[in-house]
Amino acid sequence: MKDLLRHRARRLLGADHRLLFCGIAAGMWGFGGVRGRRAAVRGVTSLALASATVNALGRHAVGESRPAQEAAPLLRRLPRKPLTGPYPSAHAASAAAFATGAALESAGWGAALAPVAATVAYSRVRGGRAPRDVLVGAALGVGAAYAVRGMVPTRAQLPPPARPRVDAPALPEGEGLVVVVNPSSGAQPQLADPVRQLKAALPRAEVVLYEQEAGALPKVLEEAARDAARRGGVLGVCGGDGTINAAVAPALRFNVPLMVLPGGTFNHFAADLGVDTVADACAAVTQGSAVRVDVGRVKPLAGIGPAGRTHAEPSYFLNTFSLGSYPDLVRSREHWSPKIGGPPATLLGVLQILRTGRPLRAVVNGRRRSIWLLFAGNGAYRSVGIAPVRRHDLADGLLDVRIAHGGRFARSRLLAAALAGQLTRTRVYAAARPQRLVISALPEGTQMAYDGEVADAPAALLIDKLPEALTVYRPTCD
Repeated sequence: MKDLLRHRARRLLGADHRLLFCGIAAGMWGFGGVRGRRAAVRGVTSLALASATVNALGRHAVGESRPAQEAAPLLRRLPRKPLTGPYPSAHAASAAAFATGAALESAGWGAALAPVAATVAYSRVRGGRAPRDVLVGAALGVGAAYAVRGMVPTRAQLPPPARPRVDAPALPEGEGLVVVVNPSSGAQPQLADPVRQLKAALPRAEVVLYEQEAGALPKVLEEAARDAARRGGVLGVCGGDGTINAAVAPALRFNVPLMVLPGGTFNHFAADLGVDTVADACAAVTQGSAVRVDVGRVKPLAGIGPAGRTHAEPSYFLNTFSLGSYPDLVRSREHWSPKIGGPPATLLGVLQILRTGRPLRAVVNGRRRSIWLLFAGNGAYRSVGIAPVRRHDLADGLLDVRIAHGGRFARSRLLAAALAGQLTRTRVYAAARPQRLVISALPEGTQMAYDGEVADAPAALLIDKLPEALTVYRPTCD
C-alpha cells in the first residue's frame, strides 16, 4: 500500500505535471493579485515552450530509447508506451520553466515555487530516471523561461513608464496625505485590508472612506484636494480607473500631487504606472518618488453642430477615450459583471455589439465618416491585434488614435484582418498619433466613454493633451 501511495504521488508530480502547474497557475491568477497573474502567465508560457522544445527537438535529436517496460517494477510501469525517448526529462523541464518564469516576474512567487519544482525533479530520479536526464531537462526549462523573457521583457527590464522624474514631498509617516477610498470600485467587495495596510505604512495619513450618502464622489475628492493643498501635502485615491479619473480635476485645480492606490477591477493606469499594490504606493510616497504624466482632455466646442448641447467644463482621461461601440460595451459590462463576473460580462458585451451594433456618423478633422469605433489613448499603446494593451511612456505628448470605419461587411473584414495580422493593410481600420483631434456633427444621444465611465457627448469636441500636467507617485525602478 505504501508503494502504491508513493507511486501515485510521483504520478501527481510527474506524468500529470502540466495539470499540477496549470492548477497552481489558476490559484496564482485568482488569489495572487496583479503580480501573481503576471507570474502565472509567464510561468505557463515558459512551460509550454519548454515542453514543446523537449518533445519536438530534444528527444528526437538523441538516439536513445527508453528501457524496456518489462524490466521495470510493476508499480513503475507506464500505462502506455511513450513515443519519445527518455532524454531529456520533460517533467523536469516543465517544472523548471514554470518556476523560473514566475521568478523572473516575481521573486516571491519564484521562491514559493522552487521547492515544488525541486520535488518534481527529485521524483523523476526516484522514479528511475538518470540524473543526467533530469539535469538537462531542468536546464532546458530554465533556458525556455529566459527565451520567453527575451521575447516579452519583464516589468523590471522595461524603462520607467513615465518621465521625467520630479521632486515631490516625501511623507515618511503620511503627514499631510489625505486619501479617499472608494469601497464600491469595480469588483472589490470591500477595501478593509488595503485601508489597514495604508494605516500601518503611513499612520499619520488621513483616510476618508467614501460613502454614497456623503454626496457625489467628485465633491468628496474636491474637499480632500483642498484639504491636502492647505496642508501642503498630497491627495491620495484608492479605487478603480473611474475613481482615479474623478481625482484628476481636483488634483489639477489645487495643484497637488496624486497618490494612486489600485482598488478596482482592472486598474489600467496604476499598472502602466508601475503601482501594483498598496505597498508600492506607500513606498513611493515615503521616498518622495514621483513622475510627471500627460493628461488627456475632452473639451466641448461651442458654435459647431446643433445648439444647446455644449458642456461648460472639459473632461479628463488618463487612459482612453472612445466613441461608437465601446460605450455600449461599458454599459453592458457594468450591467452583467455583478452577476457573472468581469471577463464573462466583457465577452457577452462584445457578442451583443457584434450582433446589434450600428455605426456612428460624425465629422473627424473635417471629413465625414462612418465609424464603428473611435479610440484615443493618452499616450502610445503597444497592442495585440486591434486591442491596446500597455503603454511604456505616460508623457510622450501624443494621442494614440484608432478608427474602425463602417461600410460593407466592415465588421467581418476588420475581424479577418485582425486575425491575419493585416490591420494596417485594410481600409476599414486607420491609426495615427496626433496631438489633437476635432470631432463634430455628433448625433443627439451620442455617448462617450473615458477611463471606463460613460457620459453624454457634446455635439462637437476637441481631444488634446495637457503635457506633463500631473505629478503622480510611483515606485523607484533604478
